[in-house]
Amino acid sequence: MTDLQSLKASAWRSIDSRKDWLIDIAKHILINPEPGFFEKKTASFVSDKLNELDIPHDSGIALTGLKGYLDTKRTGPTVAVIGELDSLRVAGHLYVDKETEAAHACGHHCQLAMMLGVAVGLRASGVLEGLSGRVALMALPAEEFIDVEHRYGLHNSGDIEFMAGKQEFLRLGAFDDVDMAMMTHTSLLGEGKFSLGGTSNGHVVKFIRFLGRASHAGGAPHAGINALQAANVALNALNAQRETLRNEDTIRLHGIMTLGGVSVSSIPAEVKYEGRVRGGTWDAIDDANQKMDRCLRAGTLAIGGQVEIVTLPGYMPLINNEHLMEMFSQNAADLVGDENVRQNPSHVNRGGSTDMGDLSQVMPVIHPYTGAATGSGHGVDYVIKDYTQAVINPAKAMAATVIDLLAGDSTQAHNVINNFKPNLSIDSYVSMQRSRLTEETYRVT
Repeated sequence: MTDLQSLKASAWRSIDSRKDWLIDIAKHILINPEPGFFEKKTASFVSDKLNELDIPHDSGIALTGLKGYLDTKRTGPTVAVIGELDSLRVAGHLYVDKETEAAHACGHHCQLAMMLGVAVGLRASGVLEGLSGRVALMALPAEEFIDVEHRYGLHNSGDIEFMAGKQEFLRLGAFDDVDMAMMTHTSLLGEGKFSLGGTSNGHVVKFIRFLGRASHAGGAPHAGINALQAANVALNALNAQRETLRNEDTIRLHGIMTLGGVSVSSIPAEVKYEGRVRGGTWDAIDDANQKMDRCLRAGTLAIGGQVEIVTLPGYMPLINNEHLMEMFSQNAADLVGDENVRQNPSHVNRGGSTDMGDLSQVMPVIHPYTGAATGSGHGVDYVIKDYTQAVINPAKAMAATVIDLLAGDSTQAHNVINNFKPNLSIDSYVSMQRSRLTEETYRVT
């Protein structure tokens, strides 16, 4: 079996034959959410499913990640198909874990089922025999950059160096043998059954501690140094910066207070803030980050005490590879019709961020979206309404794209590689990200 259409038809029939199995996998992960670097149960469950498919794999990469292979036994490039293991924390979500507030409010549970669906399709009778190269099936931890203080603790203890899954996989060499990668992310119904192209924001991540001096809030407030007021001054200064930010840079300055004090009767001596500086280019991010740091110092300058500013290496802007998009787009159109496949210009920025952006700086990647959900992304009401479009069709589109790439002597994959110019090597990426981690203490005495 060597004809492309025959190979794809065989793969799609195989995926259809396991449709209920794949959707049940997604629904099981949905009701067992775990945030990044906590995904032990999820990783074990995915490992069990890979074992059911007789796919050898490594586990425990970057604490919880998995990597398996489908090998054609013929020389050729390696194409990675990626799913993300982690959930968010969204209190009040329909499927929230009430103990941890973990919830799949971004659809990652569907990605893992898609990845397994690709494996099901490519293992159909005769398909691998028509291909050359390997497929890496990769389940990665910690795409959602949350729990910053906890992850910074993992960094300081040496359990991880970088605080996101693909960053750690790159550092550990888990992508050294991969030539290109793809994954599909769920999005809202009405955004097209498939949406391709565009970009995303890069970012740096902030972990901030304002330190003051406790005193009796009623009897002797003048004897204290109010860390909460220092934080308030800093955030008001940050809000005053917004008119200096250019629309075309897609800057987003936002965060949460994770500690605002301990007792209402004491002047707060410690306040913690986790924040994000997002933007469409590194120049814009660096400029906004410098403004944020000035605002943080200003709060301490006004009130006193000190502020500890930790800047953590976040994500890089996403670059979707044009050649991979063309192949995926055609396969998506074959599934759902041209009219249901939306193409976005490369400059269109969704505003969010993904560590697929990091990967896109060193190898060809695509990160299309599949419209299958209702509600608001990362919100309490984000739920999948169409599991066929959320799991089955993306698995088929990616399996068909892998077939296009590796068919025969993997000519199309070689074309993608030969026409790609990375912005960074993996080694230079790791070095650059290491240089972005900075720690500063600013004191007023």
